[in-house]
Amino acid sequence: MPVPWFLLSLALGPSPMVFSLERIVGPQNAARCSPGLSCHLREGDMLCMPGSIVSALEPVLVPTHLQTELVLRCHQETDCDLCVSVAVHLAVHGHWEEPGDKEQFGRATDPELEEHKNASLQAHVVLSFQAYPTSRCVLLEVQVLAALLQPGQPVGSVVFDCFEAALGAEVRIWSYTQPRYQKELNFTQQLPALPWLNVSTDGEDVHLLLDVSEEQHFGISLYWNQTQGSKTHRWHRNLTGPQTITLNHTDLVSCLCIQVWPLEPDSVRTSICPFKSDHRARRNVWRAAQLQLLPPRGWRLNAPCSLPAEATLCWQAPSGGPCQPLVPPLYRENVTVNKYLEFPLLKGHPNLCVQVSSWEKLELQECLWSDLLGPLKDDILLVETRGPQDNSSLCALEPSGCTPLLSRASTRAARLGKQLLQDLKSGQCMKLWDDDQGALWACPMDKYIHQRWALVWLACLLFVAVLFLLLLLLKKDHVKAVLRARAALLLYSADDAGFERLVGALASALCQLPLRVVVDLWSRREVSAQGPLAWFHAQRLQTLQEGGMVVLLFSPGAVALCREWLQDGAPPPGEHSPHDAFAASLSCVLPDFLQGRALGRYVGAYFDSLLCPDAVPALFRAGPVLALPSQLPDFLRALQGPDAPGPWRLADMAEQVSQALQPALDSCLRPPGTEETGLEMGPELENRT
Repeated sequence: MPVPWFLLSLALGPSPMVFSLERIVGPQNAARCSPGLSCHLREGDMLCMPGSIVSALEPVLVPTHLQTELVLRCHQETDCDLCVSVAVHLAVHGHWEEPGDKEQFGRATDPELEEHKNASLQAHVVLSFQAYPTSRCVLLEVQVLAALLQPGQPVGSVVFDCFEAALGAEVRIWSYTQPRYQKELNFTQQLPALPWLNVSTDGEDVHLLLDVSEEQHFGISLYWNQTQGSKTHRWHRNLTGPQTITLNHTDLVSCLCIQVWPLEPDSVRTSICPFKSDHRARRNVWRAAQLQLLPPRGWRLNAPCSLPAEATLCWQAPSGGPCQPLVPPLYRENVTVNKYLEFPLLKGHPNLCVQVSSWEKLELQECLWSDLLGPLKDDILLVETRGPQDNSSLCALEPSGCTPLLSRASTRAARLGKQLLQDLKSGQCMKLWDDDQGALWACPMDKYIHQRWALVWLACLLFVAVLFLLLLLLKKDHVKAVLRARAALLLYSADDAGFERLVGALASALCQLPLRVVVDLWSRREVSAQGPLAWFHAQRLQTLQEGGMVVLLFSPGAVALCREWLQDGAPPPGEHSPHDAFAASLSCVLPDFLQGRALGRYVGAYFDSLLCPDAVPALFRAGPVLALPSQLPDFLRALQGPDAPGPWRLADMAEQVSQALQPALDSCLRPPGTEETGLEMGPELENRT
């Protein structure tokens, strides 16, 4: 179907050059010649199957130059297709045989001279056009009068109108004469692309921008343009109007292509592959590549795109270290992606691995047989090399190189050389490969290791038993020491004297678990001397460095202060008590929650009889916010971290803390005027206030 005129105008631009393109009216193809030539277009397309080059009687017409021009084939005034008009320039090759030599020429009869004068030279010019995924060939019959022929001189040109192609396509044109007297001429051209399809990069993401009118309906498809022209479709959508499609950078591969077309019957599709040179796309191809074992002896490199790759076999020792290449049996060879390949092996082994390199850089290494045959074995690889006159040598492949079995080297293979030779002769080694050049044998080493290290293992077991007994004896003291090292920084808002009494009771109860509790109630002198913000900074840094937790104890006053900070920023100086560390701490606490750094550092808590859970601001509910005393076991587990005791022990601790809190909690719930006075005295209050 013809491409709408506005698409062509968008593609070719608004410059005067666009409107100066030649227009061809009607759907018929045509051929035209320069003066002195006559030409005819053979109806119907032909197969693009050029024959072999043959010799022929001279003279003959041969193509010497190809020239293309973009034209518009218009079915209607505003419905035009982009076409490629091709001009083939011809010349004479060889000499025309005269009616006689110079002496006989004068005696030639007039009919003979007239016949030669009116003779013509004919040629079939083949034009082949390819624009993936279609190709087309046409045949042009050309004649020229003998009187116009000059050997080696051009005789004119023939023009074919025209080959249709999609916007943005890459086209290839070649020409030759039939029968073929010389190699064909070829020409490659990139047609204009659609400017309303753009690719832009914003940080790690890639955006596809479709800048079209709001009424225009389009289809867009993303696919992998793989080897041998095959396609793997990844994504398809039908869209309307301007669109922006975002691709994650991890989805980019070098063969990812984009195809766009109007949602109209038989519309022309435009394809671009903009990521061929993108370094991230090439890196993603290797990240997606996988090596696959295809029993019994086959394997394959699976990847979304074709890759320049070479593969070789190597031997991986279970002790680690680099995988040592094996040459033979598999010399470094080029690998075709997604194609079945075959190993030149008799048997597989878990320690045999495949290395894949690109431009001498190792990209993939995988021990393909480990999934089928189990983990790496402590086997040693014997390499037998065969030379002329049945000469052969045997060595063991080790990290230091290939060690001769009967040498005096200090390696394991040299020390066990005689035993390994006996194992080889008795058939205990498995043959992996064999040909005229040599052989590979895998010999197990388990029995030698067991013999050498039996006493060592026994000594280790005795040592472990003694150590276990010591740990049992010291377990109680060790656990206590670990728990005492755990710190908890308690932050609260001093709503009233009753609530401060409740905070003091909680801090005193936590000290008995044991935990190292830090609270400004017990450090008034230090808070006054340093200022609440400096004091909080120092205590928070020390607590987190020791692996402790910062406890945010929410109350109605604390909730109001948090909301004030979240809505209006910091309150004016002097509005809160000079000893109120909670108000000073919000300038550091809130950024940790806003930037996602609170998990594992902060735990929230509230007394369920004084505050409902919904009152806690949503920002602080990203981490654990626990009710006291109903969720005391979870609260104590969060404070003690990975060294927390078992459920039974935690339940006992929670019961102790709950009993210590109950009098102070009851005091907070009494009606106004009946409260007791005074604060709960902590273990450090007498020395610090």
